Amino acid sequence: MDLLNAGYIISGFFVGTIVGLTGVGGGSLMTPLLMMVFGINPATAVGTDLLYAAITKSAGTLVHSLKNTVDWRITGRLAMGSLPATVATIFVLHQLDVNKPGTSGVISMSLGFALLLTAVALIFRSQLLLYAQSRPQPAERTVKLATVLTGAILGVLVSISSVGAGALGVAALVFLYPRLPTVRIVGSDIAHAVPLTLVAGIGHWMLGSVNFELLGSLLIGSIPGVAIGSYFSTKLPERILRRALAVMLILIGGKLISAH
Repeated sequence: MDLLNAGYIISGFFVGTIVGLTGVGGGSLMTPLLMMVFGINPATAVGTDLLYAAITKSAGTLVHSLKNTVDWRITGRLAMGSLPATVATIFVLHQLDVNKPGTSGVISMSLGFALLLTAVALIFRSQLLLYAQSRPQPAERTVKLATVLTGAILGVLVSISSVGAGALGVAALVFLYPRLPTVRIVGSDIAHAVPLTLVAGIGHWMLGSVNFELLGSLLIGSIPGVAIGSYFSTKLPERILRRALAVMLILIGGKLISAH
C-alpha cells in the first residue's frame, strides 16, 4: 500500500469518527479535505464524496428504519423536490464541463458557502427549534410545499458541493416539523440523503468525476471510524463537539471563499 492510499484511509477514519461522534461532518469535512490536503480536483472530490455518502448513509438508514425512526412521508416529500433538482443540476454541470477551471471555481465557492451555512445550522440548531416550537403550526399543505422546496434546494446544493444533506437538512426539518421528535427528524433526513447522494453520485460518475480507488480507500477507513465514534458519542459532550466542528467549518469555508 502506498503512502497516498494510507493517507486516504486515515482521512476516512478521521471523518468517520467525527460523523459517529456528532452525526454530521461527512461531506462538509471530506470534500474540503480531499481538495485542500490531497489536491484532488473539486469535481472529483465532490463526485467521489457523494457515492461515499450514499454507501455510508445506507447503513445509517437501515439502523433508523429498524428502530422505526424514519418518517417516510417526509423523506418522500424531500425526494420529490431533490431528485428532479439533482438531475437538472448534473445536466447544467455537464453543459459547463466540470473539469474547466471556471467550473471548478464555482464548485469551490459553492462548497465554501455551504460550509458556512452548515456551521450556522450547527451553532443555532437549539435556538431554531425553540423558535419553531413557539410559532403556530402552519397548514399541512404549506408544510408539504415547503418540504418539497427544501428538497429542491438541497438537491442543487448537494449536487454542486456534496454538502447540505446533513446539518442543513436537519435544520430545515426542525423548523418545518417542530413537534416531531429529533430522532425521527435525523432518521428521515438520513433516509432522504441516500437517494439524493446516490443519484448525484451516479450523475458525477457519468461526467467522469468519480475516483473509485479513492472511494474504496475512504470506505476502508471510515467504517471502523464511524463505529468507534458512535461508541464514544454518549461519553463526550455533544454541544462542545458540535461547536468545535462549526468553528472548523467556518475556517475552511472562509478559506475556500477567500481563495476566489
